[in-house]
Amino acid sequence: MGCGEMKEKRQLVRIVKAPDSDESECRISVDLTGKKPGRGAYICNSLNCLDKAKKARRLERAFSCKIPDEVYEQLTQELKTADT
Repeated sequence: MGCGEMKEKRQLVRIVKAPDSDESECRISVDLTGKKPGRGAYICNSLNCLDKAKKARRLERAFSCKIPDEVYEQLTQELKTADT
């Protein structure tokens, strides 16, 4: 979603929108297991890729909802902790 590079699925991180989310409340989280229910989109396991996806609003288009900056901050923190 961010850089547009083709990679193997195991090299990517799944970002998921909870199935009970609606347009007014878009619940987004990082799914490191790949098994959470809901609509998923994949990005590289890098903050640079998340930044590119944010600037181009690719996640908003994929999930058909407005994503608040707080959610992007949460995703950044989750990617940082997943990296360690």
